[in-house]
This record gives sequence, C-alpha cells and structure tokens, in this order.
Amino acid sequence: MTYLVRSLILFVLLYPCRAAIAEDYPTRPVTMIVPFSAGGPGDVIARILGGAMSATLKQSIVIENVVGAGGTLGTNRVAKAAADGYTLLLMHVGQATAPALYAKLPFDPVGDFAPIGLVTDVPMILVARPNFPAKDLNELIAQIRNAGDKITFGNVGLGSASQLCGLMFMSTTDTKLTPIYYKGGGPALNDVIAGHIDVYCDPATGPTPYIQSNTIKGYAITSKKRVATLPNVPTSAEAGLPTFDVTTWYGLYAPRGTPKPVVDQLVGALQTALKDPPLINRFGELSMSPVEPERATPEALEAFLRAEIGKWGRIIKAAGIEPQ
Repeated sequence: MTYLVRSLILFVLLYPCRAAIAEDYPTRPVTMIVPFSAGGPGDVIARILGGAMSATLKQSIVIENVVGAGGTLGTNRVAKAAADGYTLLLMHVGQATAPALYAKLPFDPVGDFAPIGLVTDVPMILVARPNFPAKDLNELIAQIRNAGDKITFGNVGLGSASQLCGLMFMSTTDTKLTPIYYKGGGPALNDVIAGHIDVYCDPATGPTPYIQSNTIKGYAITSKKRVATLPNVPTSAEAGLPTFDVTTWYGLYAPRGTPKPVVDQLVGALQTALKDPPLINRFGELSMSPVEPERATPEALEAFLRAEIGKWGRIIKAAGIEPQ
C-alpha cells in the first residue's frame, strides 16, 4: 500500500471525527489564563476580549490569573494543558523575551503553542515625576546624560513591560538609568506621582488618567500616531526619537496539538471580536486599538513572535542581563 493511499484512508477515517470536533466545540466554558495579576493591563484586555469572543463561541470565557516568575508560571500551565481548546493563553511581549531572560524555561515559547492571533499593540508612555524640570523629550534625554546614572527608573521586574521599555529607551539613547524595582505598576505609578522616582515607562492603559489630570508628565507615546485620549502627548517620532519603538503586544494561544478545526473556530471568534464596536470603543478608552485582521491569524502571530524573540534577545544581551 502506497504512502498516498494510506494517507487518503487515514484522512477519510479521521475527517468525520475532526468535523465533529469543529461542530461541537465548545460545549462548556473556556478558560483564558492571564499570567499576571487581576486589574493589570493584561487582565483588563482579557476580560474585554473574553466577553466579545464568548458571544461568537456561545460559551462563557472564564479569566484565570496565574501569577509568578515573570508570567512563565501561567504560560507553562497552558503549555502543559490538554490540547482541546478549553485552555487558552493571553500573553504579552514576555512570550518573546522569556528565552533571553530565563536559562531553563519549562516550555518552548514557539513550539509548545498553537498560535491563534495577535490581539492588540498597546503603546508605551514615557512619564516623569510632576516636578521633573525637562519640558520635552530632548531635554529629558539631555538631563539624563548630564546626570550619569543618578536618574532613577521604576520598573516592575524581570520581563515586565516597564523593564523592556526602559531597556529599549537606554539602548536607543545610549543612556544609563538606575532601576528601582516594584511588585506592581500601581506602586510604581504612586511613587512617580509622589516624586520618589524620576522616570517610568508603562503601557498606556496605566498612566493615561494621571497624564490627563496633569498629575505626572508625559513625554512620548510609542504609537505611530497620537492617541485620542492623550492628544497633547507627542509620538516618539514627533518628539525626536523615531527609533524608540516598543509596544506591549498581546497574542492569543492554545496548547500545541489543538485540532485545526478548533483553532479555526477560535481564530474566527477572535477576528469577530476585534471588529466588535463595544470592544473597539473600550480599547480606545484605554489608548489602544485592535490589530488589523491580517495580523489576527496564527501565521502572523508565529512570524511576529519569532522576529520579536530575535530582536529582544539582542537588546537584553547588549544590556548585560544574564539569564536567571
């Protein structure tokens, strides 16, 4: 019996099963794991997205926060979960930085997952304490250079968006900042407001209301165009630093081996959700927007993830950060 004949027989035998999987899925609630604490940007995005996707899937999506180890605990939970479409992962750029930050990962960020698609690119905002003397980004960079490493920079620890933004900023401007570590974005923002640290960089969802109320200073937002919620904050390019290009992108994944019919249903639910007017409006209120439909696909997410792993690997190595 030839290979072709065997393949045809196998396809005929399995096709009804795969079709049944596609037709029946999902028959119970789906769990979306977020590897970060409740109330943070990833959690907020997951709840908005889960609500929109559940309307298409006709099943509720339950958000479960699994925190610890820079997001790798929750990510590993999904990597080891049953490949049946009932356990999903919403993970940010940390999926790409983990190989450079951790010496022994318990999972392969690419090989252990079935990508569903990109969800959103959340721009970062570079902010400073309210009484910081620089009036714009150029003056901020000049003062940092003049101060050597005396300017403090808040971040939320290894692999966090704030740390990555700081690394990109220092790499782009050839400057040095002294890191001050926090357990969460809330305490870091509070210390910026109180003037206890000088500079902070965070996804736009966090600092936006404080910039709007003039509680802290916003110097640049890393989006291609200004956002409606912060019309007076220039983009990095407008502020004179076009290569300061970093976003906290989020992708949706299932465990490797999830049947293609199930993945296809999830892709369809994701793309429908990203066109949903209430989701678009809610994202807009948080200074972000859904990705274009062509990026909300498994192929686009996998290609983007591979490129990001290479980019951040170079940046992290250049910063002298040794894998833990």
